[in-house]
Amino acid sequence: MAAKAQSGRQKVVHQLESPLSAVSWPEITIDDQDTILELLCDLLSPLGQYRRTHIQPSKGKRALRRKRKVADGAGQASTGATNRATPPNPPEMAAKVDVGFNKITRVLQEASSTGREAQRAYSMVFVARGNQSPAFNCHFPVMVGAASKSLPPDRQTRLVGFSKPCSERLSSCLGIARVSAVAIVSDEPVAAALWSFVQKAAAPVQMPWPAEAQEAAYKATQIKSFQTPVGTKRARPS
Repeated sequence: MAAKAQSGRQKVVHQLESPLSAVSWPEITIDDQDTILELLCDLLSPLGQYRRTHIQPSKGKRALRRKRKVADGAGQASTGATNRATPPNPPEMAAKVDVGFNKITRVLQEASSTGREAQRAYSMVFVARGNQSPAFNCHFPVMVGAASKSLPPDRQTRLVGFSKPCSERLSSCLGIARVSAVAIVSDEPVAAALWSFVQKAAAPVQMPWPAEAQEAAYKATQIKSFQTPVGTKRARPS
């Protein structure tokens, strides 16, 4: 009886909330998200095909060291036998696409800190939200809004968060093990069809809090209170 009462205990937790308006993800219908995903995969598929055909997947640093030792021990076979044919140049689109959480975050951070249009400005940023925890990608709306705040509305970066899990499909299209986010540079004509549809489906990120902060008006402290269960105490050894 005591164990049941203890397991049902709860306590009130207080959390400090920002008095300024939060920056949310642009609302995009599920049908539009599916269409955007199809257009994006069609655009990225040539990059994945190139990687699968001309780039050997990495097997790790240990495998590379073993391969070098074998080559050194064998006295380095003839140059003509060991040298592989030079692969063709990758598609032009490869230089206009950034993949990965860290790379995209760095570019957005640089663009937001300069206060002017960056040399590598994104037109679209796509995030596979359905495969991630909100804590992993909650910074994207703020960073995208800050990076494109100085641009005219028709050129501001569009942020698309896919509600359904799609990381595996993007990985397959790009020929990469894991894909959490993809960004496309603004001056890529091959992505014109995708950009045209995304402009209609996704509004620019709205950031009301910079204007609110400049008003110099009093903002009352907001404290969020909620109940959470209390963990059971460990029994002390007798």
